[in-house]
Amino acid sequence: MSLMVAGPLPPKNLPAVHDPWSRTPSDGVYPSPLRATLAGQSVPPIAQPPPPKVPPPTSIIEASKRLAAWTAVDRHIHPEHKVIGIGSGSTVPYVVERIVAQGKEVNKDRVFIPTGFQSKELIVKSGLLLGDVDQYPVIDVTIDGADEVDHDLNCIKGGGGCHLREKVLAEAADTFVLVADYRKNSDVLGTNWKQGIPIEVVPFAYTKILQNLHLIGSPKAELRMAKAKAGPVVSDNGNFIIDAPFPEELMRDPYTLLTRIKMLTGIVEVGLFCHMAKSAYFGNQDGSVTIKWHDGRVEKVDKPASPLVDKHTEV
Repeated sequence: MSLMVAGPLPPKNLPAVHDPWSRTPSDGVYPSPLRATLAGQSVPPIAQPPPPKVPPPTSIIEASKRLAAWTAVDRHIHPEHKVIGIGSGSTVPYVVERIVAQGKEVNKDRVFIPTGFQSKELIVKSGLLLGDVDQYPVIDVTIDGADEVDHDLNCIKGGGGCHLREKVLAEAADTFVLVADYRKNSDVLGTNWKQGIPIEVVPFAYTKILQNLHLIGSPKAELRMAKAKAGPVVSDNGNFIIDAPFPEELMRDPYTLLTRIKMLTGIVEVGLFCHMAKSAYFGNQDGSVTIKWHDGRVEKVDKPASPLVDKHTEV
């Protein structure tokens, strides 16, 4: 015969206690401590921050970047363009600034595709509609910065480590436009940009890739190291970046060099953009803008007007 020992009986006549965790899915609402805390209270809406304001240029270089960006936007971002790629770099905030100045009415039906974290933040904080290239594989216009541009509009990109996504958006665009200050305008790549060609690589293969780059003409190629963290720079895609300087004789034929580098196993993307840009805009020290076109034309705009233009002399 087994004995059962009864526990203490609960006290009687206790007031009912509301337990927010006692609800079940059959009640129609899952329990939430926040919901219980805010029950019966009015929750104020979250205040939206105002669009970021780009500070006025404090140097000739910054003023030159702004001139290039504004002129390019005025000439290439038209009301009928609905899908726009936004690149990366120090000139791009001025691009977004000028697009925002076109007004909410024209921008409300547009989608903006970023090349990386920086441009994504610019798009969102400016109140523009964010999209992605997998949703919009065909882009009307992409405007991006450059580290250096030669006389044929070949360029080096990737100083910010975004060149894989930048190249995807450049290829997806019907019109690809470069914007930069006067320091980036040269005849041969590598003249002013001495850091080398940025090359994104899979991490486990970087040592072998460095050896191969040394063999094909870049003995000073090295892994890019981070400045605010220990270890190498890691791209938005989780890869490493190698910077590979090449001699002038190889840089004079960037397309052939691009092909040789791309053939190395473990390469994700190379920061050489060849035969892709329609035009490149360079802000100059004297307040003018030099425009290089893909067909070899060179145009100079003397002190372009700051208000948005209604007519575009080049499309």
